Order: sequence, then C-alpha cells, then structure tokens
Amino acid sequence: MSDLAKIPVTVITGFLGAGKTTLIRHLMAHPQGKRLAVLVNEFGSVGVDGDILKSCADENCPVENIVELANGCICCTVADDFIPTIEALMALPQRPDHILIETSGLALPKPLLKAFDWPAIRSRITVDGVIALADAEAVAAGRFAPDLAAVAAQRAADDSIDHETPLSEVFEDQIACADLVLLTKSDLAGEAGLAAARAVIAAESPRKLPILSIAEGIIDPRLVLGLNAAAEDDIAARPSHHDGHDDHEHDDFDTVVIDLAEITDPEALQEAIRRLAREQDILRVKGYVAVTGKPMRMLVQAVGERVRAQYDRPWGDTPRCTRLVVIGEHDHVDEAAIRAVLEG
Repeated sequence: MSDLAKIPVTVITGFLGAGKTTLIRHLMAHPQGKRLAVLVNEFGSVGVDGDILKSCADENCPVENIVELANGCICCTVADDFIPTIEALMALPQRPDHILIETSGLALPKPLLKAFDWPAIRSRITVDGVIALADAEAVAAGRFAPDLAAVAAQRAADDSIDHETPLSEVFEDQIACADLVLLTKSDLAGEAGLAAARAVIAAESPRKLPILSIAEGIIDPRLVLGLNAAAEDDIAARPSHHDGHDDHEHDDFDTVVIDLAEITDPEALQEAIRRLAREQDILRVKGYVAVTGKPMRMLVQAVGERVRAQYDRPWGDTPRCTRLVVIGEHDHVDEAAIRAVLEG
C-alpha cells in the first residue's frame, strides 16, 4: 500500500448479541492477505469482546493491533478517544491495510461516520463500508419492527403510548446507516424466519440494501471487505432519528458488573441468566465464569433467554474469578435484584 493511500475502515454495527465479534474472528482468520487492526468499543468497563479477539491474534492481526475502548461510546467521545486511537493505529510500525471497528451494540453509527471528516484523519482514512448485523430470529419475531397500523390504533385509544422505544430507534438507525446487512443466526431462524426478517429490513431501510444470511459468522470476506463505499461522503443518504441533535442519550441503557465466587453448577447459572431475561427484562449478559474443578474458564454470552457457554481457554496465571456484565434498559437494571438471582 502506498503511504499516500487512504486506509480503509469497516464499521461493524448491530444490536446486542447479533454476532459482531464472531464475524470479526472469522475475518481475522481469513484476512485475504491483509494486515488487519481492530478497534473494539464495549458498553461497560469489562472488555469481554476485546479479550476474545486478542485470544485470536496472529501475524496478520497481532495483539498490539487490537485496541479496546470501554466506558464511553466512541460516537460520543470522538475527540478524546476515537481520533487518538485511530491515529495510533495508523502510526503502528507496520501500518495496517484495513481497520475493523466493532461498535457497542448500543451505538449509533452515523455520529461515528461524521468523525471521519475530522481534519486530523480525513485525508488518511476512508470508510470502506458500514456492515449492520441483525439477529434474523429476533427480527422475524418483530422485536424491532413495530406494527405501525396497530401502534396508530393504540395511540388513538391512548395518547400516552409512545411506540418509539429506545431499542427500535437504535435498530432502525443501524439499518439506515448500512451499506450491507447480514442476517445472523440464520440456522435458528429457518427459511420462513429469514424471509420475514428480510421483509422487515427492506421496510426499515431508506434505500435498497444487499441483505445476506449467515451462520456462525462465516462469510466470504470479499463480500464484506473492499466495498469502497466512502461512506463518510454519503452521510446525507443515511437518515437517523437523531439528525439535528448534537448528541444522543445512553441513559436509556445501563450496565452493571457482577463479581461472583466460583460456580459449582454451570447449568444453574445459565438458568439464572434466563430468569433475568424473563423476570427483569435484561437484554444481554456476557463474561467469564470460574467453574470449580475446571482448569479452563467458561465464556458466557447471552441475548435474552438464549444463553451460550463454552470453555475457551485455561486460566493460567490469571486469577480465577467470575465476572459478568449485565446490560438492560435503564429502569430494569437493579443490581441487588440481579445479584440475588445470580447468587440464588
């Protein structure tokens, strides 16, 4: 790559648990001869996704090329965090050929795109594309696509009803900003679910978008990297609920970190996490678990009542501890109540 060439950046967005980290792991394993760098922005102070990606580092994407930004949405902390981090990645001894940005599941992509027009970086970097991931099973179930006719009828009957939930706004903004939509968990959705999800995405998108279905993050990298969208020059075509506002609120969501002792019954813990989704409307749980008698740590990732757990690597010299990040809408995050369920 010429020193004068702009470094392409792929922004990977999508709602909580849509599979962003899984996709990036696949791209890291199949870099198409490119030297990659990865910027991970998480909601909360415990960098689970960044830790997962660092465990996959290799010569094409070494550990020093993987940077985490926690405790602050990059679209809200552009000057303090995002710009300096991008500049640091571009200044690496071996300049990356391509940068992947994994946004928080709660982030709005449009303010981030606007950051690429900052004088410090606009001549040296370009947004190759915005990839929006959507959980096909969830979308097919209508969780982020309210029936507008039904809402209108409800509003007519009760003018106190507000159909624009924070979750729907996040989802719609991510779709509106995308160059490509990937429907994940396609194996769980089935053909009918995929068809329903495609219809929802098409209805939400302000323009015609390619929509591809994938499972386990597996896709030909050539379909994701090298889109040449120059999205920073096309911002007007990507409408947002927050157009005209200087910032957006993350007060709609909250996160709490729960530290626990070693776990003797992993199945009981997983059922407790499902209870949090059912009884307290918790959206997302992720973290590491120390299981008594097991030399490997257990990685837990949950979206609603769907819980996935696997032993990912030995604890080694790392202190054995159980630490879970719990994310929900602001009014539903009660640390004492969450701890009571997890410790129960």
